[in-house]
Amino acid sequence: MITPADVPQDLIEGIGTVPIETYKGKTDYMVVLASQSDLERLAPNYDRIAKLDARGLIVTAKGNEADFVSRFFAPQSGINEDPVTGSAHTTLMPYWAARLGKSELTAIQLSPRRGHLQCKHLGERVHISGQACTYLIGEIAVR
Repeated sequence: MITPADVPQDLIEGIGTVPIETYKGKTDYMVVLASQSDLERLAPNYDRIAKLDARGLIVTAKGNEADFVSRFFAPQSGINEDPVTGSAHTTLMPYWAARLGKSELTAIQLSPRRGHLQCKHLGERVHISGQACTYLIGEIAVR
């Protein structure tokens, strides 16, 4: 659940622009930009974003090739820009489903690696699917 929020100065300086809408959820800020090209041009200031009172920052816009696009920044959590963020899409889906009047949407996370997702808004739940590739294999020893 997200609610409208004031725009903190660290957020504006973190993304270098004033968003057209700003929301705060349980763990993240979510801001909406006017276009996909605005989102693609972002040059985030991770030091400023890290000062936000949140786990991370979701930045989104209506998409050109998909229903919506996004990027996710969480330098305060040790991740400057996450390639594909499932938890962010649980916030994005209800927002875009309501705006676009659709319960099934396509999404692209515009990180350098890019992630293409299919999302379904199921009321209290969100179903997210897409293709994945293994990028790390390791072992953890618990003692």
